[in-house]
Amino acid sequence: MEKAFGLEVPENLEDACELNRTALIVYDMQIGIFSQLNDGSNIKTQVIKVLQAAREVGLRVFFMRHMSLPKELSGVFQLKTAKAWQRVTSVDDVKPWFLPDSPGFQLIPEITPLPSEGIFNKITMSAFEGTPLDIALRDCGIHTVIIVGVATEIGIEPTIRHAADLGYIPVMVTDACGAGNEEAGQRAVASLKFMGDAFFTTVEEISLILRKKAKI
Repeated sequence: MEKAFGLEVPENLEDACELNRTALIVYDMQIGIFSQLNDGSNIKTQVIKVLQAAREVGLRVFFMRHMSLPKELSGVFQLKTAKAWQRVTSVDDVKPWFLPDSPGFQLIPEITPLPSEGIFNKITMSAFEGTPLDIALRDCGIHTVIIVGVATEIGIEPTIRHAADLGYIPVMVTDACGAGNEEAGQRAVASLKFMGDAFFTTVEEISLILRKKAKI
């Protein structure tokens, strides 16, 4: 850890992951999204491993869920995006996939949040836009956010960029982040690596670091 101007600047991933200043964000592991992945079973296994490690060492955990509004409340951008995602040509044919009372909106049962963990709903791609996430993290003194879930090219990339803009240190667990389109997912990761804002790690590495920190 480098010290400068009264600050501690992490030089590596282990420096960045002080347990009392790190939180886990589980992004959009919802039934309706998860079912669209080609490698869903593998991603689920990897996300669960990171979640288990985070729980073992007492990290704060936040789950994100993508939410649809009724069409009458959706607005121009929401309707335009829904048409593109659903490959329809008319708003009349749009079906809100993630209404709060729909099965697809719910998190997959294997990662059911504990009473001590938070769930935030969003209608945006960034987990920070329009949600209480930033307020909650800052109030807990969090500096580093570990991110797992789906989908890399849709929501995880903008969440990492937004986290960096807000002054957090993002950590992407690459083998616990799934993509709906593998090529687009790889491009997203390459772009993030080029920017240099985030740390990149694997399930095995981050789990070892967290458990090592808990023993110190």
